[in-house]
Amino acid sequence: MNFNRRRGAIALFITLGVFMSGVAITLNIGWILLNTRRLATDIFGVILFSALIAGVVLNTVFLVREIRRNERQDSFLNAVTHELKTPIASIRLYLETLQRHPVDEAQRQKFYGIMRSDTDRLLNTVETVLKAGELGQRRVQQRARIELHPLVADCIQTVLRRHHLSPETIELAEVPGNVRLYVMGNAEDLRTAVMNLLDNAVKYSPNGVHIVCRLGIERYTWVVLSITDTGLGIPPPELKRIFKRFYRAPANDPVKIKGTGLGLFLVRTIARQHGGSVRATSEGSGKGSTMLLRLPLAIGNNATAASKNA
Repeated sequence: MNFNRRRGAIALFITLGVFMSGVAITLNIGWILLNTRRLATDIFGVILFSALIAGVVLNTVFLVREIRRNERQDSFLNAVTHELKTPIASIRLYLETLQRHPVDEAQRQKFYGIMRSDTDRLLNTVETVLKAGELGQRRVQQRARIELHPLVADCIQTVLRRHHLSPETIELAEVPGNVRLYVMGNAEDLRTAVMNLLDNAVKYSPNGVHIVCRLGIERYTWVVLSITDTGLGIPPPELKRIFKRFYRAPANDPVKIKGTGLGLFLVRTIARQHGGSVRATSEGSGKGSTMLLRLPLAIGNNATAASKNA
């Protein structure tokens, strides 16, 4: 079912639901007018027709939701197919070139670098899909006290290497007062969340990457990581939808900006499993956006002692 057919199906079910509800209400009113002296029968008729209307409305809502869910899943399958096929085709092309044609050492090393980059992209796609399935079936099991600033700094270095960016494109501000901020959580999961936020900020800044990351304390009990970019921005109606599984903003070109629609879903799942939350802010399309990851601050003797020894 393509996009236009889905839209047509949604319109059909909504129209059908409204029509059936109108018929039910008309029959109900006519029944009452024709049987004004039969109070018990009238009450029974009102209840019956109310149940009928409620059933029609619920059925219509369910069908529309299922159509939209199928639409997101089809979009996900198309995106994953593209993300898997493209690097595989690229790797095969370079391998065939190396096999069939004499290549000098400099060109050979260049090919090896491209193939390694394609392999990393392929592995990242597979890990994202596997991580989405894994997080949906478990809670955080192994927790440890983690200092966020070094973790974020390490993620930034990884993203710079992955996207071949210069160091000044992603800034990490110092924590005011050089306070060391700790959280209790799973280091691998938190690294996944931060990496996805940074990757998104880079991907949705096609006209030049400039990202600023900041860590701070909110209400003395929360650590907040803000990641601000100057990219495409997010329309207000999409600010909450972008965290749904498989969802991608319709205004963005899915071919130009690659992705599976799972990145921000993973961030939200990880944040919730750690007792936190994530939200997005933006002034609109073309005005950049800010992602705010909020996690409970780990307060204890160990963290205090570490801060004093710093």
